[in-house]
Formats: sequence, structure tokens, C-alpha cells
Amino acid sequence: MRGLLGFLPWIAYAVIATGDEWRWGAITGLTLALALVALDRRAGKGWDEMVIESSAAIFFTCLTALSLADPHSPLTPYGPALVNVWLAGTAWGSLALRRPFTLGIARSMAPKEVWETPRFYRVNAVITTVWAVAFTVAALSLTLVLHTSPHATTLVIAIKVLSFVLPSAFTAWYPKRVRRVPAG
Repeated sequence: MRGLLGFLPWIAYAVIATGDEWRWGAITGLTLALALVALDRRAGKGWDEMVIESSAAIFFTCLTALSLADPHSPLTPYGPALVNVWLAGTAWGSLALRRPFTLGIARSMAPKEVWETPRFYRVNAVITTVWAVAFTVAALSLTLVLHTSPHATTLVIAIKVLSFVLPSAFTAWYPKRVRRVPAG
């Protein structure tokens, strides 16, 4: 579950940011992201273990600047969708670079002798793909909901929760499933 700590800035933003308070959500997300990056670097973690945290630092730097420069930006209501667009881009980008964002996190929890195996890479590629799909579906769903029903708070919360809980559950389940199946 340590790997999920990297999502703390995103979760904090989702909880704090509302139409009127997106600035505080952005500032909180930025503060948490920078703190996580600093703590992880001080602990000796490599950049490949901090993809989500580093991505959060970049995103929340930009969002904080935008929210302070233009507090009434037309993007304000779409904050939850923007988060998922960015996370989807991070996940899909890491796959395109053949460096699934889960790889560094998984290396911190797996024995070194499996790090370079095709199976290890494949497991992380599958897990990262599940996250990428979840972020993409959430981005599209949130954009649609926020455009057509901007006050559908319950539905927005449900999409946010499901887009995190479902891939988290898959991330916990899938490696165990793969370990039970003989390599072949």
C-alpha cells in the first residue's frame, strides 16, 4: 500500500477542491506533492519510484498558478476531470516510454532477481494499463457529468471514488493471481 501514498495529493485535492475553493485544493495538492518528493528523495528513492508524486508536483504547480492568476477560469468546474486527464496522460505516457509508472514502486517491494524478467514487466504493464483506463474513463465521465449536470455532486464523488478504488483493488489482486499461475 506504500505505493498508494503517492496519490495523497490527488486525494486531498479531490476532497478540498470545490468550485469556489479549487485554489486551496491546488495549493494543498502542491504542498503534499512537494513534501512527498522531498521525503522520498531524502529516503533515497529513485525517480522511477516517484512518478505519480513527481507528476503531482508538476500538475499542482501549474494548477496553483492558474487558480491564482485566473480564479474564475472557465476550467474551474472541470478540475476533477483535469486531474484524471493529467493522470491518464501520466499513465499512458509511462507505458509509451515502456516504463510503466508502477514499475519503480514494484521494484521497491520485489526481490531484485525478478526485476528484469518479462513477467515482472508484464504484470506492471497490465496494472499501469488498468490505472490508465480508469483515469481515462473517469476523465471522460467527469467531463460529461460536469458539463451536463454541474451540480451532480454525488455522481462526481462516485466517479472519483470508483476511479481510485477499482484500480487499487486490481493492483492488490493481480500480482497475487499471477504468482499462483506457473510461469510459462
